[in-house]
Amino acid sequence: MNVPRSTGTFNVAGIPKRTKVFKSGNSKAVRLPAEFALEPGQEVTIREEAGRYVIEPVRRKIDLTGIAGSMPWLKPLTAEDRAFEERERDWDLQYLKRD
Repeated sequence: MNVPRSTGTFNVAGIPKRTKVFKSGNSKAVRLPAEFALEPGQEVTIREEAGRYVIEPVRRKIDLTGIAGSMPWLKPLTAEDRAFEERERDWDLQYLKRD
């Protein structure tokens, strides 16, 4: 199968690097230079932005489920504790006390 190959320029430490798009199974792939700080198997997101392709590592959500057990004094807020009193906001700082 004839797949059109295109080249891209990568900027590693200020020095542009070039690579080619190639066919991998039914997908197109790009081989990144080794200088990039990506680990094999690492998940990334890719998006098109103003005619450029942006590849970013997937940010993992922090799992805090084990932390709550290590802090027994931490309790979930009740609905009563979450309620707050409505008050007028001083957005223009008219009531700011100045010395």
